Amino acid sequence: MHPSTALNRISPSPTLAISSKVGTLKRAGVDVIGLSAGEPDFDTPDFVKEAAIEAIRSGQTKYTDVDGTPALKAAIAAKFKRDNGLDYATTQVTANVGGKHTLFNAMVATLDAGDEVIIPAPYWVSYPDVVQFTGGVPVVVACGAAQRYKITPEQLEAAITPRTKWLILNSPSNPTGAAYSTDELRALGEVLLRHPHVWVFADDMYEHILYDGFQFSTIAQVVPALFERTLTVNGCSKAYAMTGWRIGFAGGPEWLIKAMGKLQSQSTSNPCSIAQAAAAAALNGDQTFLKDRAAAFQARRNLVVGMLNATMGMQCPRPEGAFYVYPECSGLIGKRTPKGAVIDCDSALVDYLLDEARVAAVPGIAFGLSPAMRISYATSESVLRDACTRIQEACAALA
Repeated sequence: MHPSTALNRISPSPTLAISSKVGTLKRAGVDVIGLSAGEPDFDTPDFVKEAAIEAIRSGQTKYTDVDGTPALKAAIAAKFKRDNGLDYATTQVTANVGGKHTLFNAMVATLDAGDEVIIPAPYWVSYPDVVQFTGGVPVVVACGAAQRYKITPEQLEAAITPRTKWLILNSPSNPTGAAYSTDELRALGEVLLRHPHVWVFADDMYEHILYDGFQFSTIAQVVPALFERTLTVNGCSKAYAMTGWRIGFAGGPEWLIKAMGKLQSQSTSNPCSIAQAAAAAALNGDQTFLKDRAAAFQARRNLVVGMLNATMGMQCPRPEGAFYVYPECSGLIGKRTPKGAVIDCDSALVDYLLDEARVAAVPGIAFGLSPAMRISYATSESVLRDACTRIQEACAALA
């Protein structure tokens, strides 16, 4: 017996691996600051918790429909209408065990061996691995800091081939926080309209974490002609601080939703019934707290961007959303540590920062674009100030 060929096409999540290492160090009493996890430090809102408790008390503890209760599907459809101007029937929405599960269902349900998926880099670590698991081919398009980490229409046009099935478009982005404006989405849409065989996986997970008055749009909203070729993906993890509840969802053409449901019926079956009740409450409830949390994240972003741009060898673009920065660190490659080791790549830099400064980040190689690193600022300003000071001192010690 040995691992399958499909399993050998993927790697363990590097972000989760680093978070696990941080947890091990903390349990051993090491003063380490973890800035690697993509998880809000805010708590799940009380009204959401109460909805879950009531669901338990009222006996909502049985199997549900495979891809969501009628109540949750209605809440998802209402959310898409309210926030995005998209009209989905409940037969056109699906609830899954987190956004990663939505991605897995969509790719496994649609890709055959050799099919291509365009993935702008830097990318969320799971995109290429899930595509490779299916036998598909990730077509990675490098989108550097000079273009603010966003794919251009010219790059998209050049990447499309007869084998292209999907474009994955994440806005605001994990790991960079870059978000596409309405005009940028419209320009990409014009390219896609010339290639009717290409679909869009629109990952909007960070939709409500936006800064400086940036107005969020999703591509099916901006280019209605793409509505039938778009899977609009979202979830409760980030905006509602419900990472552990594991609820992702999507809206798309009914045939695709049914195909994803067929796969889910033979994998996880329904998401947790209690988590579904909580998610419905989150989507239907008072949304005003989202702006307050975004404002707190914006203050943290300003602090981190300012301190990293004052750090020797780093250049940190100011993101439009999410809670990550992606500083470019080419100015530090080739330098030596006080112990004489050469910083020959961003992984070596991240290792150095963990060993010497006790600050954990994720190297850019994990996201497909180096040399850089992802830093999450989903923690308090005092902790972020301490972490950035440690980074500054560690980088200043390089020669």
